[in-house]
Amino acid sequence: MSGFLEGLRCSECIDWGEKRNTIASIVAGFLFFTGWWIIIDAAVIYPSMEDFNHSYHACGVIATLAFLMINAVSNGQVHGDSYSEGCLGQTGARIWLLIGFMLAFGSLIASLWILFGGYVVKEKPIVYPGIAVFFQNAFIFFGGLVFKFGRTEDLWQ
Repeated sequence: MSGFLEGLRCSECIDWGEKRNTIASIVAGFLFFTGWWIIIDAAVIYPSMEDFNHSYHACGVIATLAFLMINAVSNGQVHGDSYSEGCLGQTGARIWLLIGFMLAFGSLIASLWILFGGYVVKEKPIVYPGIAVFFQNAFIFFGGLVFKFGRTEDLWQ
């Protein structure tokens, strides 16, 4: 199988180094958009509170806040390469990133809890809203990871 993959010379056709940030941003934006599109679809299909409790939107809002918090801090600030000023400096950037990741993982775990505790265990005939809440948070979570770690900061300088 690796011989097949080595036979592909796609890196010669496209210079990924120059387009890495663009591709990562597009993929992350598509994942973020897809997550919100799924939950909007569930809210439109099931508008009643019996089928879909609208307080479940809080998980998506927290995931979006985590997405913004994770990507507000550059890798240079976390490593201490480009950020030495401010009240907390490198330590503050690391704490901010830690809180962002805790919110992201917390919203993903809460969406699993909503899916299984609110729909699967109670054996409701309609499970799609629970699945939509989980997929919304999963897509936002993975979009945040792609946007954080898929880009390189070398092209910014």
